[in-house]
Amino acid sequence: MFVRITTDSTPRPNSLRDLGMTSDSNTLISLSEFSYKKGSEIYGEKEPAEYIYQVRSGAVRSYKLLSDGRRQIGAFHLVGDIFGLENGGEHRFTTEAIVDTTVRLVRRQSLELVAESDAMVARNLLSMTTTNLQHAEDHMLLLGRKTSLERVAAFLLEMDKRLTAAGVIALPMSRRDIADYLGLTLETVSRALSRLHELGILGFVGNTQRQIVLLDRRQLASLDLQP
Repeated sequence: MFVRITTDSTPRPNSLRDLGMTSDSNTLISLSEFSYKKGSEIYGEKEPAEYIYQVRSGAVRSYKLLSDGRRQIGAFHLVGDIFGLENGGEHRFTTEAIVDTTVRLVRRQSLELVAESDAMVARNLLSMTTTNLQHAEDHMLLLGRKTSLERVAAFLLEMDKRLTAAGVIALPMSRRDIADYLGLTLETVSRALSRLHELGILGFVGNTQRQIVLLDRRQLASLDLQP
């Protein structure tokens, strides 16, 4: 599940404490921090949802393995994103560190107890749930797009908003990850990126081609057609 709590008028919170989810005077809530190597599992599908997490550094993917063995990635969690909040008592996705990653976590039960008497915490939890639902709806619309080029364009526009630094999108995820997020094959994603390069919409930096420069955002946005 994906959560990013931010508004245009306020800076993005950098910790659960910044969200008002804990305070020095509140002994019911304590934060822990753990590091995971690239490819390590943070939690598995159907495991008890005992904690809520925030990415401090690195990146995380949430996915399900389908009955035919394919992997469907539901979300990418980047620095500042909060994830792991569930409606029920179990996690619906498996999460893994895409690269070496550090996360901060807080026990879900302690947050729920505080939310009963702290309106700010209650509002934050509601906001997280609402944002999760919005992301799920947006992703369903993304998977329902008619062309692979539209899906890749929409993905790049999303990453442009979340990752761009000094005009460069430094993607932590592989093209295989992108394909599993967009419901496409690896080859289709590669062809779409090559086509966007040929059209002069984007350029690549470095040999890995994970650093992308958007040369024509307006043309890219025109490909991101509404269903």
